[in-house]
Amino acid sequence: METDARRTRRGVLKTGAAIAGLGITAGCLGDSGSSNDRADGEHGHSVTMEPVGTVEFDTVPERWVPYTGDYADMGVALGQADGLAGIGLRSRFAAHHYDELPGVSVETDELTQLWQGGTDRETFYTIDADVHLIDPNFMINRLGWSQDDIDGIARNVAPFVGNTIFSASYDWHDYSRYTLYEAFEKVAAVFQERERYEAFERLHEDVIANVQSRLPDERPTVAVLVPASQQPEAFYPYLIDEGTQSKHWNDLRVEGALAKNGIADAQATGGTIDYETLLEIDPDVIAIRQQGAVTDAAFEDGMVSYLRTHDTARNLRAVQNDRVVYGGMTYQGPIIHLFQLERAAQGIYPDEFGDEELFDRQAVADIVTGTF
Repeated sequence: METDARRTRRGVLKTGAAIAGLGITAGCLGDSGSSNDRADGEHGHSVTMEPVGTVEFDTVPERWVPYTGDYADMGVALGQADGLAGIGLRSRFAAHHYDELPGVSVETDELTQLWQGGTDRETFYTIDADVHLIDPNFMINRLGWSQDDIDGIARNVAPFVGNTIFSASYDWHDYSRYTLYEAFEKVAAVFQERERYEAFERLHEDVIANVQSRLPDERPTVAVLVPASQQPEAFYPYLIDEGTQSKHWNDLRVEGALAKNGIADAQATGGTIDYETLLEIDPDVIAIRQQGAVTDAAFEDGMVSYLRTHDTARNLRAVQNDRVVYGGMTYQGPIIHLFQLERAAQGIYPDEFGDEELFDRQAVADIVTGTF
């Protein structure tokens, strides 16, 4: 049961911050949320999102916690960085991209890391957030929580609102999966930031239209891999599927080399593939996914150089043709996606995109800071 102190703090959370006239009706799955006046005079709204259903808010959440970097990025994009209180793993949140956006920053060292060899329920009580942008089924199926754990946190701390969108490989995800911008729209409804969402949607559509209008007829096969060690003899395979971790590859209209050769996604199996298997597939492009701020020079001096001198890897077409590219990070929201799309386009189609910036950094920053 909530304490009086907690009810009081929640009762004054940015009550007037909701954008008037949001005009979205809650109550069915396809809707993002609604803003409505309650009988007690407070401005409340509700958001409907699978798998939780409809969640009601008396006020706009201020302090918030995601588990994965995609939802963290959504909140930042909506101007909510100051309220971000925690993250599953700091190293998997690509906040370094914000360094290129004037006036936008997140100090990841100040975020509570939820994963500490496991994810302790008490950490959620300590953080005391107003909303958890987390799919509860992710906590149950990936982190070993029980439904009672979820219910206790939702009842005594704050509700869960989220859907595992980054991967399409989990067999337990047997309910609706949202695209990046469908999920982003739901999060915008949580924070009552419809105008920022629509500004990002317009910018995103313009960037995608520009990039796709310039794509060559070539449709290369791409294998997305995560090294199993620093100088790997095996890799974790990641399929290019409907999950948002693949959005930049799908935007570039490449063909997934792994799925067409019957390779299962590591997120479903935990398995790896070796160089002999890669030689049988022999993709046009190998995209190496690495965590953190990986520069072109570091990627070239580390991974690419290693593959060129490896007895087996050097026989791969992608290595011989200088088509080993940086694959980005797993979790991407609307901001991180733009950076990963740009770098992927430069890597896959260097003759067309070279080192060109494919989106306006200042325009993105203006949306985040509210000056658009």
